[in-house]
Amino acid sequence: MLPTINIFGINISAYSVMAMLGLVFATLLVWRLSRGREDINSVQIVNIPAIAAIGAFVGAHIIYGVTHLDKLWWCINHLPKVFASWDSFVLYAVDIFGGMVFYGGLIGGIIAGAIYCKCMKLDTLAYADVLAPAIPLFHAFGRVGCFLGGCCYGIECDWGFKYEHSPVSEANGVTRLPIQLFESAGDLVIAAVLVILFRKKLKKGMLFLLYIIMYGVLRITTEFFRGDVIRGFLFGISTSQWISIIMIISAVAVMCRLLFPKKAESVK
Repeated sequence: MLPTINIFGINISAYSVMAMLGLVFATLLVWRLSRGREDINSVQIVNIPAIAAIGAFVGAHIIYGVTHLDKLWWCINHLPKVFASWDSFVLYAVDIFGGMVFYGGLIGGIIAGAIYCKCMKLDTLAYADVLAPAIPLFHAFGRVGCFLGGCCYGIECDWGFKYEHSPVSEANGVTRLPIQLFESAGDLVIAAVLVILFRKKLKKGMLFLLYIIMYGVLRITTEFFRGDVIRGFLFGISTSQWISIIMIISAVAVMCRLLFPKKAESVK
């Protein structure tokens, strides 16, 4: 649709522009939600996302590599060819880990953020709840960027949008369902629900866990309408759907433990 946007004579990828807009609005939302909270430090509310962003970057690339296990296995069995030169190594590494997967970024961000909070002796659940609504808000902008850039496209259909300049050749010249926009709308709904629930003073951690559950359901649904074939499949279920299922089950388990701590201990 619009892979690049010209700003002051410089062509910038549409995804990058939307990601920056998403970051701005997500930051404003976090500032608004954390204002007046005595248990939230203004410095740490900046540090945690910064640390989480590093984990997200690494995790997003790792999970992308998981969707290319066949290529990774081939490299393991052809190490002399892979390490024949620095250029050769970079070529294979980019081919396997060059892309990013949102769930990998989310998991990596959670791990990095949790480790930082643990080291700094911060209330991890309190910060997680403040940041929770900002994640789907940021993601909503990112999915619009996907739509403009021509990635994460939907299945072929009788109505929708036809790409002509998508970086993935198979996406071009075919009318496809704009599933990116549907997921973006779903993310906005999730963000709105979380902001409303934020005012209800739920038990610490509940808001973040509800995000995990709601997005998991959304992602399982939208995956059925994705048209790109590089996502990886196992038993007919995509990598992201498997991750969604695991994340939902894990979130429900943690939620039960937080809501019924004594019962959980007695069962143990």
